[in-house]
Amino acid sequence: MDLDAVVDELYGLPPGEFTAARDERAKAAQAAGDRELAEQIRRLRRPAMAAWASNLLVREQPGDAERLLQLGEALRQAHQDLDGEQLRELSAQQHRLTLALAREASGLAARAGRVISDDTRQEIQDTLRAVLADPEAAEQWAKGRLTKPLSAPVGFPTPSQQPAPAPAPRRATRPAGEVADLDAARARRREQQESLKRARKQAAEAERELHEREGELAAAEGEQSRAEEEQQQAEQRVSDLSRQLRDAEREQQRARDAARKARDHTRDADRAARDARRRARDAASRARKLAEQTRHKA
Repeated sequence: MDLDAVVDELYGLPPGEFTAARDERAKAAQAAGDRELAEQIRRLRRPAMAAWASNLLVREQPGDAERLLQLGEALRQAHQDLDGEQLRELSAQQHRLTLALAREASGLAARAGRVISDDTRQEIQDTLRAVLADPEAAEQWAKGRLTKPLSAPVGFPTPSQQPAPAPAPRRATRPAGEVADLDAARARRREQQESLKRARKQAAEAERELHEREGELAAAEGEQSRAEEEQQQAEQRVSDLSRQLRDAEREQQRARDAARKARDHTRDADRAARDARRRARDAASRARKLAEQTRHKA
C-alpha cells in the first residue's frame, strides 16, 4: 500500500465517505504491519465541501485546470507595471473566469449527488482567485488534495489598486549609464507588454472555452432534469405495477382457495352420487325380487 495512492483515492471521495474509507485504509496498513503508514493515513483530514468541489474540478476537468494555471502565471507576470485600464480589464476577465469555474465545480458536485450552497460556491471562487494570485496555492490546488478552501493574498491586485503611471523621462542629456538603464527599463516594459498580450489572449481563449463549457453544463443539467423526471415517472409506474401485482396475487390466492373448495365440493358430491346410485340399484334389485316372489305365490 502506497501513501500517495491512498491520499489520491481518499481526496477523490465525497466528504461523507472520507472518514470511513480513511479508517479502513489505516486498519489495512496496520494489519499489514506498516504502523508508520497507518499513522500517516489516520492524520489525513476530511476535506471541507468547498475543498472537495475544488478537487473535483481539478480531477474531472484537467483542461480547465491547466488553462487556469497558465492564466495565473501570465497574470502574475502581467500585473507588474500595468496601467489602470489594463488592470481593470484583466480583473474583469479573472472575475468572469473564476465565477464560471466555480459554477462548473458546483455542477460537478451536483452530478455527484451533493448540493453546493451559495457560501460554499463563494469559497470555491476565492480558492480559484488564490490559484491565480499565488504560485504556491496553484501548486497545492493542482494536486486535487485540498482539505480546506484557499484565500487570495491580501496584496493581490484589484481594479482599485491601480499602479501609478511611470514618470515621463526628462528630456536632458544623461550619462551613458543612465541611458543604458533607461533602455533596459524600456526593454522590460516591452517584455511586460508582450506578457500582457499573451495574458489577454489566454484569458480570451479561456473565456471562450468557458462559454462552451457553460453551454455544455446547461445542456447536461437539462438532460439530467429530464432523466430525473423520467426516473420518477418510471419509479411511479413500478410502484403502481407492484401494487397491481400484489392485488393480482391476492386475487389469485382467493381464486385458488375457491377452486380448491369447489374441487372438494365436487369430490364430495361425486361420492354422494355414487352412493346414491348404489343404493338405488340395490333398492331396484330388491323390488324386482319381491315382484317375482309375489308372482310365484299367485
